[in-house]
Amino acid sequence: MKQKVTDRIRRNMPPAPAVATRTLAYASRHRAPPPPPKLLAAAVAVGARPRKRSPGRFAAAPLALVGRPSSSSSRLFAGSSLLSQMEVTSCHLVWEYCSIQFVLIVITAACCASLFNDDIHCCACGGPLLTEIQKRYWTGRGINSNKGLVEQLQNYGIMRSKKVAEVMDKLDRGLFVPEGTPAYVDSPMPIGYNATISAPHMHATCLELLENNLQPGMHALDIGSGTGYLTACFAMMVGPQGCAVGVEHIPELVADSVKNVQRSAAAPFLKEGALSLHVGDGRLGWPEHAPYDAIHVGAAAPEIPKALVDQLKPGGRMVIPVGNIFQDLKVVDKNSDGSISVHDETSVRYVPLTSRDAQLKGF
Repeated sequence: MKQKVTDRIRRNMPPAPAVATRTLAYASRHRAPPPPPKLLAAAVAVGARPRKRSPGRFAAAPLALVGRPSSSSSRLFAGSSLLSQMEVTSCHLVWEYCSIQFVLIVITAACCASLFNDDIHCCACGGPLLTEIQKRYWTGRGINSNKGLVEQLQNYGIMRSKKVAEVMDKLDRGLFVPEGTPAYVDSPMPIGYNATISAPHMHATCLELLENNLQPGMHALDIGSGTGYLTACFAMMVGPQGCAVGVEHIPELVADSVKNVQRSAAAPFLKEGALSLHVGDGRLGWPEHAPYDAIHVGAAAPEIPKALVDQLKPGGRMVIPVGNIFQDLKVVDKNSDGSISVHDETSVRYVPLTSRDAQLKGF
């Protein structure tokens, strides 16, 4: 009797397939539960396809995903016993679950970045996408001080300049974000009026790109100055003999930025006139203090504005995001003969450089 039951089970068991997907027969008391509904729905959303049950059989329904264990792994565990078949299927289910989790993490990271509609700094450190996502995800977690944020950016190799680290350490980012906002997380933050303050790693990147043009006594222009943070950094780098100008077309943000600077380490520069914040259309620059050694634009232009190129001093440098759906952070160097050289630094995502009315209406 026992032999007959065993033979019957073996006859109902399918042969080992050429790929890793298999349907496994069980006795009724070993019925395997289907994948959790939430996991199944998530898998379908990312392109997985559940296996159909064979009529009259109790079958586990592993999800067919690309990149599963190869047929060689199936052959490695293949055997005539029910235990061997169960081992293989369990291995596949674990692999599929991990694959789904990875896909969901990538999608979640992209959605969060798109939600803030600011800078998605992809692969800026030269590593693969997964490495960059890990860096972005962990940078700032559990950090509750400005000093801790700066140290974290240094530890990840995002901030290499000692001068930039010194300035960002002295200037507390917490004074330049809305109350209740997690100031020391490496992420862009909304500041109202459909505007954002960029992530700390982007501030560090732009400061390092402009460092040679932010020497004591030089002139710097910050377009889309927002809460005044980067303009204040410019002032601390060019010193009291230099000139740091911020231009923002939302009057309320300019008023708030003045208050922010007055509470910060950059307050003396504002009092002495080395730092100034103005209401204006940044696309036109600020001719009063031109030409500038350094120009930073904190919003994405469809093309490089001619007015800003004209206000750039020979030997000067401008950093500006350019593009609509796809954007690149461009570095514009003006040569001694007035010609310009442009190269792409990295892919980014910024709010658009537009008119005040268009911004308030949500672009």
